Amino acid sequence: MTVSSWTRSALLLAAGTICITFAFAGSTRAQVETTTTTTKGQATKTSTVERGTVVLVQGNDLVVKMDDGTIRHFPNVPERAKVYVDGQALGIHDLKPGMKLQRTITTTTTPETVTTVQTVTGTVWNVMPPNSVTLTLEDGKNQTFKIPKNQKFNVNGQMTDAWGLRNGMKITATKIVESPETVVSQQTRVTGTMPAPAAAPAKQVAAATPPPPAPAPDVPILVALVEVTPAALPKTGSELPLVGLLGLLSLSASLGIKLVRASSIH
Repeated sequence: MTVSSWTRSALLLAAGTICITFAFAGSTRAQVETTTTTTKGQATKTSTVERGTVVLVQGNDLVVKMDDGTIRHFPNVPERAKVYVDGQALGIHDLKPGMKLQRTITTTTTPETVTTVQTVTGTVWNVMPPNSVTLTLEDGKNQTFKIPKNQKFNVNGQMTDAWGLRNGMKITATKIVESPETVVSQQTRVTGTMPAPAAAPAKQVAAATPPPPAPAPDVPILVALVEVTPAALPKTGSELPLVGLLGLLSLSASLGIKLVRASSIH
C-alpha cells in the first residue's frame, strides 16, 4: 500500500517499539510539519452498455428483460434514479411496461501518487549509530527515532551518516512517504424510449346498401329492317316433296268443296 523513500536529509522516525506514526503524532504541530501532494497519472475509461425491456414496475421494484433473454430484478430503485427519454428525466414511477432501456456504465480509473512529507527539527541529545538518535525538540522534550539503513543527514549543509552525528548538533529530519493509489469512479446514465403506441381498433362500418344504378339516358332505338332471304336448298335436295305437298293441298280443297255442296242440298 505504501512505498517509503527518503531524501538525502530524511530520517525514519521511530524509537524502540514506538512506531513511526506514533513518533510523529506524539510531537506538537510546531515540531512536525506535514505536507501532502497528489500527482495524478493518465486516466483510462471503459464503458459497458446493457439493454432491456421493462416488464413490470411495482412501487420501487423494477423487472427488466435483458436483450440476452435473462430477467433481472432491480429492487428498491431510489427516487433519485432517472431515465432520460427525449430529453426528459423520468423517475421509477414514470416507467411503463414495454419501454426500452439502455444503461451505460462509464468506469474511470486514475492512478495517483500521494506524497507525504514530514519534517522534524531538533538538537541531537544522544546518538547510537547506526540504530537510533534522540533529539531534543523545540518544546524541550526528548524523542528517540530509529535510523534506517544507509540514512544520510544534512547538518549545516553537510551530508553525514549516523556516525557523523554529535551531541548538540541541530539537524532537520525529513521523511517522505510515497503511496501509489488507484482511484476508480463510475458514472451511470440510463436512457430509454417509449413503447410504440397500440394500433387503434378498426371501427365497425355497417354494410351500406349499394345505391340503385342510375337510369340509363334516353337513347333512340333504331329499328332496322332486315331483309330475310330464304336459305338455298342443298344440292342433294329434290322438288318431289314440294309437288306432293301441292297435290295434297289440292285434294283437300276438292273434298272441302264437295262437303259444302252436300250440306247445301240438304
